[in-house]
Amino acid sequence: MSFFEELSPEMDRYLEFHASEEPEILKKLRRETYQKTTQPHMISGYQQGRLLSIVSKLISPNNILEIGTFTGYATLSLAEGLAENGTIYTIDKNEELAYLPEKYFKESEFSSKINFIKGSALEEISKLNVEWDLVFIDADKHNYINYLNLIKPKMKSGAVLLIDNVLWYGKVLEENPTQESTKIIKELNELIAQDTDFENLILPLRDGIQLARKK
Repeated sequence: MSFFEELSPEMDRYLEFHASEEPEILKKLRRETYQKTTQPHMISGYQQGRLLSIVSKLISPNNILEIGTFTGYATLSLAEGLAENGTIYTIDKNEELAYLPEKYFKESEFSSKINFIKGSALEEISKLNVEWDLVFIDADKHNYINYLNLIKPKMKSGAVLLIDNVLWYGKVLEENPTQESTKIIKELNELIAQDTDFENLILPLRDGIQLARKK
């Protein structure tokens, strides 16, 4: 089976059964995302959420930046590893959906550590005078390289960068892609692989996660 074929429901259940259990609040959020949104597949979900949680706990970040909130599942997963006085800044321009993550952020034990910013990430990041320990990008693909260029100078040495959807349903294997988003993701992967300021690996989890550490 290729990495780009969907796992069988049986294998997916096996992987979830043999992973740490997700917190109850995330179970509720996942359920409501599927009930209330038109594109529930955009949620990070169980396995990716546990990865984000573990990476965050490994580095105990003071400042996390998340570009693309959606319903807040990844936000709450990342928040699990925040340092005692840490903050996660999460940015999304979809104000119509903002009620859903806001609801769960308020319920969460991390409510005081979450700064939910509604607006354009390209504009809002420039306003933040913060050095990042951990960055997670899961937003509009056509701006992926713009986001990378914007956040890289503000990443500390040793900071971790995670970018979702970098296998793009296997389209990154196309030699001459016609879709603009495919071209951008291929270019992004090349940029990071060739950037001597990063050491990186692409994880074939779900639709591919770029995992990079700034030297």
